[in-house]
Amino acid sequence: MDSVVSRAREGRKLVLVGVAANVVLAVAKVAGGVLGRSNALIADGIESSLDILSSGLMWGAMKYAERPPDTDHPYGHGKMESLAAVTGSIFLTLAGLSLGIHSVGEIVKLQADPGAADIPAAFTLVILAGTIVTKEGLFRWLRRRGEAIGSKAVLTDAWHHRSDAMTSLAAVLGISAALVGGPSWAQADDWAALFSCALILFNGVKMLRSSIGDILDEQASTDVVDEMLVVIRAVPGVTSVEKFRVRKSGFSRFADLHVRVAGTQTVREGHDIAHVVKARLLRADFHLADVTVHIEPERES
Repeated sequence: MDSVVSRAREGRKLVLVGVAANVVLAVAKVAGGVLGRSNALIADGIESSLDILSSGLMWGAMKYAERPPDTDHPYGHGKMESLAAVTGSIFLTLAGLSLGIHSVGEIVKLQADPGAADIPAAFTLVILAGTIVTKEGLFRWLRRRGEAIGSKAVLTDAWHHRSDAMTSLAAVLGISAALVGGPSWAQADDWAALFSCALILFNGVKMLRSSIGDILDEQASTDVVDEMLVVIRAVPGVTSVEKFRVRKSGFSRFADLHVRVAGTQTVREGHDIAHVVKARLLRADFHLADVTVHIEPERES
C-alpha cells in the first residue's frame, strides 16, 4: 500500500503548481484588462486572485491531514482534507454566483445605455487564449492525479481551473463578438458569462455534495465496493460477506465487514481467514488504511 504521507505531499505540490499559475495569470489578466479596456478580463483576473486564497487554504488543510494517528485522533487527521474540499467547493460556487450577478448587472446597464459599452483591445484575446490553454491543461492534469491519489481537495482545485477556462472562453466569445459586430454586440460577453456561470455552479454544487459525503462517512462507490468484494470472496474459507462498510477519510479509506465461514471452523481457523482477508485488501490498490474483519458462522440450512 502506498504511503498516505507521500500522496498528501504530492497533493500539496499539485496545489502549489496551481497557485503559481494563478499568480502569473491574475497579474496578466488584470493588467491586460486595464490596458485593453476589458471589464471581463479584469473580473477574470480578480477571480484568479480569489483562487489563490482558496488554494492556500487547501494547502494548509492538506498539510494538517498528513499528521499520523494519535491518542485523540486514532483514525488520523484525514477529515481535514475533506473540509478543505468543502471550503474550495464553496469558493467555487460563490465565484459562479458572483460572476452571474456581475453579468446580469452589466446586461441591464447596457440595455439602459447601449452607448456605454467599451470595445476591448484585440490583444486581450491573446491573454485569454493563453489562459484557456493553461487552465484546461492544469484541469486535466490535476483531475488525473487527484483521482490517482484519492484527493477530493485536488479534484476541487482542478475544477477551479476548469471554471477559469470556461469564464475565459466566455470572455473570448464576447470580446470577439464586440470586435466584429461593434457596440451593438457588446452584451455577448455577459450572456456567454451567464452560460459559464451555470456550468461553474453545477460543478461547484457537485463537488460540495461529494465532499460533504466524505465528512458524513458516505459509503464508497458501488464500483469500489464490488472490486473489494471480488478480492474478499476469493479468499479460501469465505462463504459470504455481509455488513460491508467502506468510508473515506482524507487520502485513505477504512473498511469494516462481517465474513461468514463454515460453522465447523475452529476459532483459530476463522482468525486466520480474517487475517488473510485483511492482508489481501490492504495489498490491493484501494488506498485502505485499515480493515476490521468480524467472523460469523454460516447460517444453518
